[in-house]
Amino acid sequence: MIYVNQHIEIEFKNTLTKQQYENLLEAFSVQPSQIHRQTNHYFDTPEQHLKKLSSALRIREMDDMIECTLKEKRGQHQHLETTDIISPVDAQNMLAGTEINAPSVKARLQQFNVSLADLYCFGTLTTDRVEIPYEGGLLVFDHSFYLQCDDYEVEYETNDETFGKKVFEQFLHKYNIEPQPAQKKIVRFMTALNNQKG
Repeated sequence: MIYVNQHIEIEFKNTLTKQQYENLLEAFSVQPSQIHRQTNHYFDTPEQHLKKLSSALRIREMDDMIECTLKEKRGQHQHLETTDIISPVDAQNMLAGTEINAPSVKARLQQFNVSLADLYCFGTLTTDRVEIPYEGGLLVFDHSFYLQCDDYEVEYETNDETFGKKVFEQFLHKYNIEPQPAQKKIVRFMTALNNQKG
């Protein structure tokens, strides 16, 4: 059963070079006011309980609200997202490891027997994001920075996987972008973190 604050996310992602990213901003006449900064804080247990479930938990701080989201992998391009809007105080408590006041996310975590007391924030990633309606879906240009890393990607979010795949392939071809599927941000962050420890 999918509740009101749950939805299936279908998205296609491709890595970009800095030059390709800047070319797209120019091609779509993106103005500075269209670029919005968001900050993602990622959580797991020390035993990486969520990672083993192919899931990810984050708090996302945006201009006008804060979301707590649990993402569960459902297919190559599909995730089930459970999201609660939370207050700045709730976010601070969660970051401090004292309390999770996100009812839907909390209930879902309990279904998986995730120890809420063991959850901790293991890192933060910041993204400058542009969102543009495109061919019945949403085109997203992202510049992310974390752990002395910078990377760029394009995403296409759609309600229809077959149609979305075709649209995204045509988009990449039109703008001479070599197909190079991007890992999810949390995976890229973890890779960088492990390399830093390494």
